Amino acid sequence: MSKEKLQFKVHSVRTMSSPYSKEDKDESTLETIYYLLVNMRDLPEGIPLDVNPRKPKMNTNVGKGLIAAVKEPETDFYINNRGIVISAKSLAFDPSNSVVTIDIGDQDNGLDQDLYGILDGGHTYTAIIRSRDEIPSDLDKYVRVEVITNVQNITRLSDARNTSMQVSDIALFNLDEKFEDVRNSISEQPFADRIAYKDNEDKDIHVSALLRLLYAFDIERYPDDSTAPVQSFSGKAQVFKRYSAAYDTQFYKSLTKQLPKLAKLYDLIEIELPQKYKEYKEAQGVKPRFGHVRGIESLDKAVPSAIFATPTKYQISSGYIYPIFGAFRSLLKYDETTGEVSWLFDPIDMWNEIGTSLVQNTFETSSNPQMAGKDKQLWLANYRIVETQSLRKLLQSRH
Repeated sequence: MSKEKLQFKVHSVRTMSSPYSKEDKDESTLETIYYLLVNMRDLPEGIPLDVNPRKPKMNTNVGKGLIAAVKEPETDFYINNRGIVISAKSLAFDPSNSVVTIDIGDQDNGLDQDLYGILDGGHTYTAIIRSRDEIPSDLDKYVRVEVITNVQNITRLSDARNTSMQVSDIALFNLDEKFEDVRNSISEQPFADRIAYKDNEDKDIHVSALLRLLYAFDIERYPDDSTAPVQSFSGKAQVFKRYSAAYDTQFYKSLTKQLPKLAKLYDLIEIELPQKYKEYKEAQGVKPRFGHVRGIESLDKAVPSAIFATPTKYQISSGYIYPIFGAFRSLLKYDETTGEVSWLFDPIDMWNEIGTSLVQNTFETSSNPQMAGKDKQLWLANYRIVETQSLRKLLQSRH
C-alpha cells in the first residue's frame, strides 16, 4: 500500500450511483457509494483514521467485544457488524483479479487527511487488524466496507455517521469546565443562552459552531496566504481537536475574546450577501437571480440567521459564507509580548467597503457551495482581496 492508494482483493462489489446524475451533468459534484465484502485477511493495514472524529479505544467493553467477535469461530460477523466506512477520492475495480484500488489522497497533505480515510468503523477496523491472526486457519471471515467517493460535505457525513461519539468528546470537555473562556466571551451576547454544550441539549446552536469561527481566524496555524483554514467549513472534528489542544494557550485565550466580533461578522455576511450579490450583478448589467443559485433558497417568509437570529428571506449554504468570512483573518494580528490579538482595521468596516468584491469573486469562482467551501484557492484569493485593501488603507493613512 502506498501513501495514496489502497489496493486489496474483495469478495464482491456493488455500486450505487448518485440518483441525481441525470439532473447534474457535472460528475465532480456527484457521490458514488461502493459496497464491498472483504475477507478480513485481505484488509490492508495502515488505513488512515484522521478523518474519524474519535480515535479507537480498544480497552472499553465495546472494543473488547469487537476483538472477541473477530476471533470467534463464527461466520456472521459481516451481518452483525455495521462495518467500515471510507471516504475516498476515487475507486477502481479490476474484475479479472477481484481487486479494488482506492485513492485516499496525499496523506502528507493536511486537507486530504481531513477528507479521506476511515470515517466510521475505526473500532471495527482496529479490532480486525489486531486480532485477525487469531482467526481459525480453516475459516474465512468477512467484513462489510462502504466506500463513498467525492463526498461533497464531509462534515454532514461525519455528523450523520459519528455524531454521538464526537459530541460525547465535546460534552466531556464541557464537564471539565474547559469552555469557560467561550462562555465568558459571549455572556452578554443575545445568543448566549442558545448555545448547547451538552449531549442532547435542546438548544439550536452547538458550541462547535463557535469553535469553527475561531478556527477560521487561527493565524497561528494559518498566518498568511500560503494556506487556508478550509477545515473550519469541512472538518468539524479537526476543529475541535485543534481547540482542545490549544484552548489554554495565550493566543487562543485572546482569540476567544473576539468571538462576539466574529459572530457579528458572520451574521452580517449571511444577511447582506444577497444585496452584495445584487450589486455586483447589476454593475455587470446582469439581472440578479440570487434565489436561483445552487445552495440558495429563497423563502416566502423570513427565517432567523444562524447565530443572531436576524430575520432573512434567504437560506444560504455556509459553503459560500466561510470563504468570505475567513478572508478577514488577514486583518488580525497577534502580539506575543502582550499576548493579545488586535485588528489592523475593523473587519465589519472592511466588509462594508469590499464585500461586493468578495461576493463577486466567490460566486464567479464556484456555483457549487460544497466545492466553494473547501476550495483552497478561493479562500486564498478572498484573503488577498482583504489584504490588498488593508495595505491600500495603510498607505493612504501615511499621506
